[in-house]
Amino acid sequence: MTLARTRLAALATSILAVLLIAAGQPAMAAPTSGAKDAPLPAAFAKAAAEHDVPRDLLVALAYAETHLDGHNGEPSASGGYGMTHLVSNPTNHSLEKAAELTKLPVEQLKTDDAANILGGAAVLRSHADALGLDETARKDIGRWYQAVAKYSNASSPELARLYADAVYEQLGLGIDARGVQVKPQEVTADRGAYAKTRDLNAQAEVASPDYPPAAWVAANSGNYRVANRETDYNIDRVVIHVTQGSYAGTISWFQNPSANVSAHYVVKSSNGAITQMVRDKDVAWHAGNSTYNNRSIGIEHEGFVNDASWFTDAMYRASASLTRALCDKYGIPKTRTGIIGHNEVPGATHTDPGSHWNWTTYMNYVTGGGTPSWTTTVDNTTAGQFTASANWGTSAYSSQRHGADYRFADPVAASDPAWWSAAIPSAGTYRVEVWHPADPGYNSSTPYIVATSSGNQTVYVDQRSGGGAWRSIGTFTLNAGTYNVVGVSRWTSGTGLVIADAVRISRV
Repeated sequence: MTLARTRLAALATSILAVLLIAAGQPAMAAPTSGAKDAPLPAAFAKAAAEHDVPRDLLVALAYAETHLDGHNGEPSASGGYGMTHLVSNPTNHSLEKAAELTKLPVEQLKTDDAANILGGAAVLRSHADALGLDETARKDIGRWYQAVAKYSNASSPELARLYADAVYEQLGLGIDARGVQVKPQEVTADRGAYAKTRDLNAQAEVASPDYPPAAWVAANSGNYRVANRETDYNIDRVVIHVTQGSYAGTISWFQNPSANVSAHYVVKSSNGAITQMVRDKDVAWHAGNSTYNNRSIGIEHEGFVNDASWFTDAMYRASASLTRALCDKYGIPKTRTGIIGHNEVPGATHTDPGSHWNWTTYMNYVTGGGTPSWTTTVDNTTAGQFTASANWGTSAYSSQRHGADYRFADPVAASDPAWWSAAIPSAGTYRVEVWHPADPGYNSSTPYIVATSSGNQTVYVDQRSGGGAWRSIGTFTLNAGTYNVVGVSRWTSGTGLVIADAVRISRV
């Protein structure tokens, strides 16, 4: 497979400049004294150089796992530690593997941020070595995709792809957290065999049997009890949880027979995607109280209790829509009596959803309030608000399209953008969402341009997956007025057709 090269010359040069080992097994030096207090940018640069791992990829992996929060050495729900989520459980021993590779004590890998980042880099590099990535291949971020998928230790290829896609999505969106920055960039991910696995990001793949907007991935049969609710039990509660782990990792954990836990639904932080894992009629083991398990539906939300950055507006809205549907279906009161936190279950030892969960916002969305003060949707057929040159064709090929059709063009070394115009009512912060059909032949790194008050910002989206649904590309400060707000450029090193379908802009 021939891949377009990513425009990462500056990154490659910086890595080469500090490269300690040319090929073969990297050195396993312990962090210097005081490394625990070293700034995170330096810790990521050191780990990347020492293990010949692309620095931006290492940051994206850690961000997808923990939002760069080591959680003071406390484990995730699946037994993962630190920013890079080094795991120690019956089926995943990446923590012990990191200790073996780095010669660092397990306890240090759990609690020391710099050591943990070194450990994550070492484990990721070991997967690259097992896949045969040589020195040249290691300089192309796209070639690391399968190593990232292996790092997940997912229970199935489809979950490994979901995990790796989340990491690579961060490269396209960019990262600015805890003093660490990764600029949005074009990356063509070489999925290899994973390209043929089921895409859990694609809404139309396998729909939930109880809530069609969600995907369906069954939990392991040993992690819940088959029942016939509402015949044998009435459903009169929704219990809100926080996963203490990533979206893909939680889904994988619920498929692990050693977990002995599950929930009916899992909600993704970045865009509100939902996966159902236990049928509503069956009893998921989520509340730690058999009576409440029998009578309730559990909804897990990606993130960690002590980190508010996971609780996005997209997550609140998607989860609230699900909860509203469940309340309507089963006659559950749309109040804090019918909708409770895990910490409110009698005898609970868990604190989720925690103090950062905004119950006021959530309940407002559940009851139908809290709609954006202003929102507009612009399709490629909206009169007077979409412009594109004659180089853009028109197609109705995909059933995932928004409206009657969508536009497409070949990538070229010239911008030739298609633009959506909107009348922004006042200067402020707006959420921008895009809609596109997905297809293996569509572009792996589509540049969406947002005309912000401080200049154009570009976000890269892989249009091969995640189609047929609104997909948030971020929040931006926009000026008031009528102008071209969002565009799609053809200038990309990504492969495949560039698609322009619809955008939605909402005041937040």
